[in-house]
Amino acid sequence: MPNTPLSHALVRGLAESEAQARLQLEGYNELPRPDRRTPFRIVLEVLREPMLALLLGGGLIYLVLGDLKEALILLAFAMMSVVITVVQETRTERVLEALRDLSSPRALVIRDGERKRIAGREVVRGDVVVLAEGDRVPADAVLTQSEDVQTDESLLTGESVPVRKIVKHDATPLEPRRPGGDDQPYVFSGSLVVRGHGLAEVVAIGALSEIGKIGQALRGLESEPPRLQTQTRRLVRMFATVGGFVSVLVVVLYGLLRGGWFEAVLAGIALGMSMLPEELPVVLTVFLAMGAWRISRARVLTRRAAAIETLGSATVLCTDKTGTLTENRMSIAELRLRDEEIFTPGKPTSAKLPEEFHDLVEFGILASTPDPFDPMERAFHDLGRDQLADTEHLHGPEWKLEHTYGLRPDLLAMSQIWRAADGRQEFVIAAKGAPEAIADLCHLSAADLAALMQSVDAMAAEGLRVLGVARASFAGPIWPESQHDFAFEFLGLIGLADPLRASVPVAVRECRSAGIKVVMITGDYPATARAIAHQAGLDADDIVTGDELERLSEAELARRVQAATVFARIMPEQKLRIVNALKANGEIVTMTGDGVNDAPSLKAAHIGIAMGGRGTDVAREASSIVLLDDDFGSIVKTVRLGRRIYDNLRKAVGFIFAVHVPIAGLALLPLLFGLPILFGPMHIAFLEMVIDPVCTLVFEAETEEDDVMRRPPRDPDEPLFSGSLIGWSVLQGMFALGLVATIFIVAFKRGMPEDEVRALAFFSLVMTIVGLILVNRSFSASLLTALSRPNPALLWVLIAVTTMLGLTLIWPFASGLFRFGPLHLDDLTLTVEAGAVVLVILELIKPLWRDRLRS
Repeated sequence: MPNTPLSHALVRGLAESEAQARLQLEGYNELPRPDRRTPFRIVLEVLREPMLALLLGGGLIYLVLGDLKEALILLAFAMMSVVITVVQETRTERVLEALRDLSSPRALVIRDGERKRIAGREVVRGDVVVLAEGDRVPADAVLTQSEDVQTDESLLTGESVPVRKIVKHDATPLEPRRPGGDDQPYVFSGSLVVRGHGLAEVVAIGALSEIGKIGQALRGLESEPPRLQTQTRRLVRMFATVGGFVSVLVVVLYGLLRGGWFEAVLAGIALGMSMLPEELPVVLTVFLAMGAWRISRARVLTRRAAAIETLGSATVLCTDKTGTLTENRMSIAELRLRDEEIFTPGKPTSAKLPEEFHDLVEFGILASTPDPFDPMERAFHDLGRDQLADTEHLHGPEWKLEHTYGLRPDLLAMSQIWRAADGRQEFVIAAKGAPEAIADLCHLSAADLAALMQSVDAMAAEGLRVLGVARASFAGPIWPESQHDFAFEFLGLIGLADPLRASVPVAVRECRSAGIKVVMITGDYPATARAIAHQAGLDADDIVTGDELERLSEAELARRVQAATVFARIMPEQKLRIVNALKANGEIVTMTGDGVNDAPSLKAAHIGIAMGGRGTDVAREASSIVLLDDDFGSIVKTVRLGRRIYDNLRKAVGFIFAVHVPIAGLALLPLLFGLPILFGPMHIAFLEMVIDPVCTLVFEAETEEDDVMRRPPRDPDEPLFSGSLIGWSVLQGMFALGLVATIFIVAFKRGMPEDEVRALAFFSLVMTIVGLILVNRSFSASLLTALSRPNPALLWVLIAVTTMLGLTLIWPFASGLFRFGPLHLDDLTLTVEAGAVVLVILELIKPLWRDRLRS
C-alpha cells in the first residue's frame, strides 16, 4: 500500500482546551521516576549502615560516660564519613539529572490547526505530532500521513537497522503494538526518525507506552544486595559477642583483684570499645567513596558505591551488541561489482578506490538524500568524500534533484532523478535498495539473479546489510508512474556494517585473561551476531536464538547458558531470563546496555552498567554504574579498578585486625598482672581514630598488584574477612604485642618512671604499626618490590605520624593530656628498632601465607 501524500492543511489536531483537560486527567507524558535521592535521604541511608551506627553509638557511650574529648573524636570521624558519602552520591545524582534533562525530547504538535512546539512531557493522547528526520518520537503513535518514514528502534529492540513505516488505513485492522519489524503503522516513544516525514496521532503516553511498560516492570525487580554489607553485619555481630564477653571478664577480674566495682565497669566498657573496630566504617566508606572517584576519572559514574566491591568477583559479562560492542553507526564495509570483483574500504591496507568502482559509489550517493540523516545514506556520503574527492564522480550543488520515488512495501527500492550541471536534456536516475528489488528493476535473467543472490548470501554471512545499486537515464520531462518504466543497468552491491568499537577486541582479551566470560545478547540476526562476535574475539560457534530460547524451560536454559556465548534475535524479556539463568548457575553477572530493553536485565544483574551517552533514563536508573563515554573498553578499566579496590580493602582490613591485637592486649595486660594502667580511653581513641584511619589511606592509594588481571575472579562466597586473612592478622598482632609488652615489662621492672614507661610503650607500639603498614602493602610482592611502587600517601603518613608523636613529647599540653614522661635518644632508638624487627621478621614469615592471602 503506497504511503499517503502529506496534507497538513487539512489537519486541525486537538483543541488546546481539550489537550489541557486530558493533561489534567491522564497526567504528563513521562515515566514514573523513582523518588529523588536528596542529600537528607542519602544521609538516612548512610546512617542505616550497621558499622557507621556502631561508630556513632560508641561516641554516644563515651559522651554518657563523660569522656567528652573521646566522644567528640569518634563523632567527628563519624560525621566525616557521612560527609564523604553524601558529597559523592549527591554529585552522582546531579550528573544523572543533567543527563535526564539533555535527553528529554520536545515535540511539534498541531493544535487548533496550528503547529506548536511543546515539551515532550506535555504531549497528550490524541495529539497530532509532526515528525521529521532527526526527531525523537515523544509518545506511541499511529501514522496518519507519511512520506517514506523510517525509524531507528534500537533502544527498544536492540536492532541497529532502521525499520520502514506505513500509513494506517481505515480498512486495515490494527495489530497489537510491538516494536521491531518493517511495514507497521506504529511509531514508538523514544525511537528516532532517520528518514522521511509525516503526521502521527498519539495513542499512548507515559507508563502506557512500550517504553513505559518496561519501566513499570522494573518496579517488581529487586537489586542484588551488596555482599560486603552482608559480611560487615556478620562481622559486627561477631565482634559484639567477643567484645561483650571480654568486657564482662575484665569487670570481674578488675573488681576481684583491685576492688572498686564502679571503676571496673568503666574499665570493662573502655576495653570492650578498644576491641570493636570503630575505624572500619570510616575505612569502608572512604575506600568505596574514593573508589567511585577513581573510577569517575576513567569516565565511569558509580551510582552505588557498594557495587565496586562486587566487580572483583564478576565471572560473566553480558553485553548488548548495538551501541555497546559496536559504534551504532553505519559504514560501508564492502563493494562488490557484477563480475565479483571486491573492494573493502574499511581495511587499513586498502588502496585508493579503483576506477571501476567509482560508478558504484557515485550512484549510491545520487540515490541518497543530499543532506541525509539516515545512517546508511550518511555512510555513502562519507565514503564519497573519502574516495571520490577531486574526481568527476562527486557532484556539487550544481546538480539538482528533480524527483524522488520512495520505498514501498511492494518495491523495496528508491530512485532519484537528477538534472546534470551541463544543462543537457537527459536526466540521470540513481536507484538503490534490496538486491532482489534492484535485480527486478534491471530485469536480470534467472542465471544472473542466482549468481547475484549467492553474492548477497556471502556478504550477509559476514554480518553486512546488503544494498543493490543501479543507474538509468531519461529524456522526457514527464516522469513515469513507476520506477519499473526506466531502463536500469545493474552496477553492483554495497555491504554496510555497524563497525566494532576499536577498544573491544583488546577488552575482550583482557576479560578472558581475567577469567571473565563475555556473552553477547542482541536482537540482531544470527549471521550479523556471528560476524560481530568473530571480530570481537568471541567464540560464536554456539548461537542461541530467541525462538530456541522460548522453547527451553528454566532448568534447560540454565544448562544451555553454560556453553553459549552468543544470543541472537532476543526479545527484552528474554534478556532477563538469560541473566537469571546465569545467576542460577552461581555466576556473578555484569550486564551492559544502553536501551530501555536492557533495563530489566541491568537491574536484575549483580552489576548493571549503562551507557551514559546514548543510553536512556530507564537504563541509567536501573544500573549501578554508568559509562559516560559509552566505551566498552572502560568496562575492563572498571573491572581492573574494582579488583584493585577490593585487594586494597583486604589489605586495610587485615592491617586493622592486626593493630587491634596489641592495642587490646596492652590494655588488658596491666589488669591481668597487676601492673600500672598503661593506656586510657584517650590513648585508645588516638590510636584507633587517628593513627589507624590515617594509615589506611596508604592502602587506598596503593597501586594494583601485577597479576590483578591475570588471576581468575575471586570466589563470590569468599568472605572479605577470610580465615586466612584473620589468621595472618592475628599472627602479626601477636608478634607486635609480644615485642611491645616485653619492652613495657622490662622498662617497668628496671624502675623507669610510670609516665616514661607509658611513653616508651606507646611510641614502640606506633613504630610497630608503621612496620605493619609496610608488611601489608602487598600480599604477593616482596618488600623491595612494594617499596619500588610509587605511593605518595605513604610519605605523607610517615610525616604525619612523626609530627603527632613529636607534639606529644614537645608540647606540654599534649604531654599532660597523654600523661607522657620525657624520652631520651636511646629510648627513641629502641622504639624504631622495635618497628624494624616487626617488619623484618614478618617479611620472612609472609611467603608461608602468600598463596592463602591472594584473592
